[in-house]
Amino acid sequence: MSAQETTTTGFMGWIDKRFPATKVWNEHLAQYYAPKNFNFWYFFGSLAILVLVLQIVTGLFLAMSYKPSAAEAYASVEYIMRDVEWGWLIRYLHSTGASAFFVIIYLHMFRALLYGSYRKPRELLWIIGVVIYLVMMATAFMGYLLPWGQMSYWGAQVIVNLFAAVPNIGPDLSTWIRGDYVISDVTLNRFYALHFIVPFVLAALVFIHVVALHAVGSNNPDGIEIKDGPKGNRWSPDAPADGVPFHPYYTVKDLVGTVVFLAIFAAVVFFGPGFFGLFLEAPNFQPANPMVTPLHIAPVWYFTPFYAILRAVPPMYDSQFPGVIAMFASILIMFLLPWLDRSPVKSIRYKGMVTKVALGIFVVSFIALGYLGMMPVSELATVMSQVFTVLYFAFFLLMPIYSSLDKVKPVPERVTA
Repeated sequence: MSAQETTTTGFMGWIDKRFPATKVWNEHLAQYYAPKNFNFWYFFGSLAILVLVLQIVTGLFLAMSYKPSAAEAYASVEYIMRDVEWGWLIRYLHSTGASAFFVIIYLHMFRALLYGSYRKPRELLWIIGVVIYLVMMATAFMGYLLPWGQMSYWGAQVIVNLFAAVPNIGPDLSTWIRGDYVISDVTLNRFYALHFIVPFVLAALVFIHVVALHAVGSNNPDGIEIKDGPKGNRWSPDAPADGVPFHPYYTVKDLVGTVVFLAIFAAVVFFGPGFFGLFLEAPNFQPANPMVTPLHIAPVWYFTPFYAILRAVPPMYDSQFPGVIAMFASILIMFLLPWLDRSPVKSIRYKGMVTKVALGIFVVSFIALGYLGMMPVSELATVMSQVFTVLYFAFFLLMPIYSSLDKVKPVPERVTA
């Protein structure tokens, strides 16, 4: 029986006549058929939703005690940590959650690269995902300023000043973003307001992402469309033979991933919330001082690959604009990925050695750029950043060539166990 034909009685029947609760439940959970061969890489989508909810809830509680004022922001964070009941836990959940969110999203995107989840008919799904990633970066950047520590202040100063490199409109653009000629109380207030509201926009985008996913169906490690295969199984004659209802099969499986994640997450929160200075930098435990510049300014770790690309490009006519272009291009090029991959197969399981090596080099380049972006500027670091920047862009720009010429393995007619 399909979701449209399902009828309910009693209280749920009364609800369904006024709101399609049962229909939504069936279409997106009980009668949404997912491939039967999901592996652990498919945990990260549900984990991303879990962490987003965690960030919104803890952010709301932090907002109750935070003071968006240059004179009081740092002290209010200390007040949360020392005097608010369980305030230290809420703050560490939020700060650790920010990094955990990016770890999960990077692994989620890597899974898409592995199994070709950006390929037809999921091009729009991938585009929406990249938009979510950009909104995440904007939200994290605005939230990074709020503790009003040394690295928050000077990191925001450096990033906002990058917009000043844009020809003609740069100085006015950076002033407009700050709301002042320097990072000030005005900047803190507007970043606080945006950091509060944008996560709800992010939640709306995630909802659209899930709706788009369920419209085209989930990809799987074999990259085969189960809806095109043989129909009929013990759940429904209209269901694909290689599909299983998302609930209860994958809701239970996701619970296992959730328990493992929460165990790791709790260990970091309770025993190492700073995580070797990556999640909470030492300079941020000092109040912002516009008169004292830290010896080394670097953004938080999830921005450092793109910061390294920025620094790798030499300035032109004393302008850093070419580096700014390269930095934004390194993110925006992801939108083109569905049309750059010309391989006749989707999954890495059936692609040739050239594609596998290219993906491996890309991953190494991204991690290396992240490390170099945290290091002080030196001649060796700059050269290495330039090499890995070239490799990063080569993965995308050469993909139409190596993906179409690479030898592929035969794809099975049905998904493998």
